[in-house]
Amino acid sequence: MGAVRKGWLGQMGFNKGGGNINWFPGHMAAATRAIRQRLKLSDLVIEVRDARIPLSSANEDLQPMLSGKRRVIALNKQDLANRNLMHGWISYFNSRKQECLPINAHSRSSVQKLLDLVEFKLKEVMTREPTLLVMVLGVPNVGKSALINSIHQIALSRFPVQEKMKKARVGPLPGVTQDIAGFKIAHRPSVYLLDTPGVLVPSIPDIETGLKLALAGSVKDSVVGEERIAQYLLAVLNTRGTPLHWKHLVSRESEDLHLELDKKPESNIKDLQNKSKKPINKSDVYRVQDMVSEVQRTLYITHSEFNGSLEDENDLETLIDHQFEALQKALKIPHKASEARIMVSKKFLTLFRTGKLGSFILDDVPDASDSVS
Repeated sequence: MGAVRKGWLGQMGFNKGGGNINWFPGHMAAATRAIRQRLKLSDLVIEVRDARIPLSSANEDLQPMLSGKRRVIALNKQDLANRNLMHGWISYFNSRKQECLPINAHSRSSVQKLLDLVEFKLKEVMTREPTLLVMVLGVPNVGKSALINSIHQIALSRFPVQEKMKKARVGPLPGVTQDIAGFKIAHRPSVYLLDTPGVLVPSIPDIETGLKLALAGSVKDSVVGEERIAQYLLAVLNTRGTPLHWKHLVSRESEDLHLELDKKPESNIKDLQNKSKKPINKSDVYRVQDMVSEVQRTLYITHSEFNGSLEDENDLETLIDHQFEALQKALKIPHKASEARIMVSKKFLTLFRTGKLGSFILDDVPDASDSVS
């Protein structure tokens, strides 16, 4: 699998403006201190990571404390991750004696499997302790609050919970949960689940790790810039040869699509982010499918017609600039739009983050000689 060269990341201006990107908002420092204090009291930790970045989404500063705790690594958003590559990651964590389970926080059956594993790991402690504390933690926007809300629903049906449970707030932006709150989910023994705010490490020395976190939504787009994140995504797709898998779309003529692209209204990309708030409209689904096909077809054509070297930083930059222009046309963004590249970036990133472009794992499984915290 191809890798984006570190020199290219600097060439493309990902550190533009001088100095390191400020990944670490002020509230995270206090939250990190509070998490460290509560970790000491926790009987088990559910460390939620993004299945697309199993290593990059780990908070390295907390790993020394976590290594001494009962822990389950929940690789959330497995529906957005490449299943074939996921097997390698499960083997990787298992070989390091780290319990790992891919999950979908919105799937009851998936969350139930996680709870069964948690219960198994707590079985010995449950016989002698009247109260147990389970902490859920992870970097921003990996799905901690969504997981806790799903656990609430299961707990209501499994346990004689007396008090009304408070639901965790869920949002598409990192940093929605900014306070540590406890939730009682069971009696006999009493089991409390702690939801914690997503916290990053104060400094991310590896710029590519930071970009993976930004691409997955763990860092606000405004911190890095949508265009930079989209540039990185295109670099990853091109160096891995992903557009070549979309060759079959070239033979599809526009009249064979569900609806003719030129005759239908522009689809609202925000519908992909708020799909749970309105009933699914079949024509909207077709419009999104057509838009995705057009984007994939465009990337295949620009990639296959590229005569330069993907190993050459200048050539890769030229290809990406050309793809931005082609995507502007594919996404029907007005040519005179003053912020055309930003509009292209926002739509392109939404297609990736919602899984419309396909399933991916951005991290590569380390060699056997490498270690993981």
